[in-house]
Amino acid sequence: MLQINVNNHELFSVKQEDNKWYINEQAADWDLRMLPNGLISILYNGKSYTAIIEGVDRAKKEMSLRVNGQVYEINIKEPIDLLLSSMGIDMKAGQKVEPVKAPMPGMILKILVEQGQKINKGDAMLILEAMKMENVLKAGHDATVKAIKVSERTAVEKGAVLIELE
Repeated sequence: MLQINVNNHELFSVKQEDNKWYINEQAADWDLRMLPNGLISILYNGKSYTAIIEGVDRAKKEMSLRVNGQVYEINIKEPIDLLLSSMGIDMKAGQKVEPVKAPMPGMILKILVEQGQKINKGDAMLILEAMKMENVLKAGHDATVKAIKVSERTAVEKGAVLIELE
């Protein structure tokens, strides 16, 4: 059984038995097809929906799904996640947060965060100029800025630690 949380609001129990799917213990009349153009065709209870996967974070078991133009944030818990949670164990708390490193050599144009600042996944952290192009480096996950290891208008090499996160 999977536990699916949609937009941190709606909670569903999903399971498959004898080639049939059940949502909240009710048989689900649905069909899902991956189309060659990357879209997903869904038939659910006689209604047709078109979906596209906007983003996936496999480590966190999260995804963004756009269905008929509306975005849904989905979090999936498998049986092992539910068991660990019932035992009071939070696997996400034990995951190490990696520092932000320069993806290429360049010049730090602007630092957009401060030490101690809480950041969310997708927040812009700094602007790196490389090969006459400005590259905005964004947070890969929610974290807190532990230390800023560079200053504006300084050159950095590929792989240099720019910002430490916790």
